[in-house]
Amino acid sequence: MPMRTCFFIGHRETSRQILPSIIEAAEGLILEEQVSDFYAGGYGCFDQLAGEAIIKLKKDYPNIRLFLVLPYHPANRPVHVPPGYDDTFYPDGMEHVYPKYAIATANRKMIDKCDFLIAYARHTAGNAYHFFEYAMRQEKKGRIHIENLAEKERAQKREDAVK
Repeated sequence: MPMRTCFFIGHRETSRQILPSIIEAAEGLILEEQVSDFYAGGYGCFDQLAGEAIIKLKKDYPNIRLFLVLPYHPANRPVHVPPGYDDTFYPDGMEHVYPKYAIATANRKMIDKCDFLIAYARHTAGNAYHFFEYAMRQEKKGRIHIENLAEKERAQKREDAVK
């Protein structure tokens, strides 16, 4: 069976309270969809939480791997691989992308590459929601499957309010 992959997109100002939801969503993909490779950026709180979640899951699932997505060529901007990450990943075709557009281009390429997306898009401001919308269009074409943790969070708050 081919390796299944997951990318993370979320708001840079995400609260740590979402960490258990990230862990739960990723573990579900490991168990139900045989996802083995996870890709996270390194530019905001959600990215850091996604990496932390997978590092925790690696203790129970040592076969999964975590990659730090690099929007800039490592020869131009050397990167230290954070503890717990298996390696870095520089998407194909990024060599000629103007630096101003590197993060956006890398996000789009990762959405196009991966089988699954764990997102935290709770408001329309910022790039996280822009890429979430792009991923939703890809999902309609059957190219990716998305779980938006913000929708789950809203549903939980509604349920709690009814109690």
